[in-house]
Amino acid sequence: MDDKILLSHGGGGKKTQDLIRHIFLEKFSNEELNELDDGAVIGDMIITTDSFVVNPLFFPGGDIGKLSISGTVNDIVAMGGTPLFLSAGFIIEEGFPLEDLKKIVDSMSNEAKAVPVKIVTGDTKVVEKGKGDGIYINTTGFGKKTLELGLERIKPGNKIIITGTVGDHGASILLSRNQFEIESGLKSDCAPLYGLLKSILSEDIKFMRDPTRGGLAAVLNEIVRKDWGIEIFEDKIPIREDVKGICEMLGIDPITMANEGKMVIFVEGDRVEETLKTLHMHPLGRDASIIGKVTDQIKGRVVERTVAGTTRIIDMPSGESLPRIC
Repeated sequence: MDDKILLSHGGGGKKTQDLIRHIFLEKFSNEELNELDDGAVIGDMIITTDSFVVNPLFFPGGDIGKLSISGTVNDIVAMGGTPLFLSAGFIIEEGFPLEDLKKIVDSMSNEAKAVPVKIVTGDTKVVEKGKGDGIYINTTGFGKKTLELGLERIKPGNKIIITGTVGDHGASILLSRNQFEIESGLKSDCAPLYGLLKSILSEDIKFMRDPTRGGLAAVLNEIVRKDWGIEIFEDKIPIREDVKGICEMLGIDPITMANEGKMVIFVEGDRVEETLKTLHMHPLGRDASIIGKVTDQIKGRVVERTVAGTTRIIDMPSGESLPRIC
């Protein structure tokens, strides 16, 4: 472990995992937390929490308010739950424009109504000018567990679906920081996924997780186990051409870029085509693709079959290519 917190400790990759295991789990360890899932199951309820520090606050396709609802709702859905209630906590910097706060709250209201989910409690704190960088938001979500999902249900032969193009959110945030003179109509994929996924929730679905910080690469490495491996196919991973171009220019692997409106789904092998067909019927799932499979021919690793016919090992991202992505 490092002796100081680095930006990479918040990147969702190896350093984040190290921080969780060696600092937080060491002191907070309990049956629910040790699952290291997107939230905790308490009886038939799911609870999850998330904090949002995205920079900039407003970006193509969304803002910190929309993101705060989408991110927490998607964590509930990933655990097989129906979203019911949210709390919202705000840390606001002195001098923050009231009109911007109204826009952010409007976004939160609109997204919550669309799910639908109720914001039932909250908290507000104001810090001195220069101490808060605008606004930070924390949302805690409560949902009812409707489907049993878990890593223990994954087995060789299961197929893996991604519900759409990868890297859209990360690339959109990168461009919106105006560090590069690149013209693009790219927008963040930020969206709550309950409407898309509720139609496929059945015993055929084994596990789900949203590939946010660290992207697809981080999620698959979090999931893989010593008894089996994951094989993905480069030509099956949907990536927009403008995202590919941005990543190539900056030397970033698109599958390490954050997403805020996609889900990785592990499905019973003989039901995957039917699941894919259902996803394609929804606007948020029209680019869904079967990207790989679980196999016992590879153990404890994520590997990618490239378009060149070679094989590469996909490791857990270890640095921080883009801080404050969500």
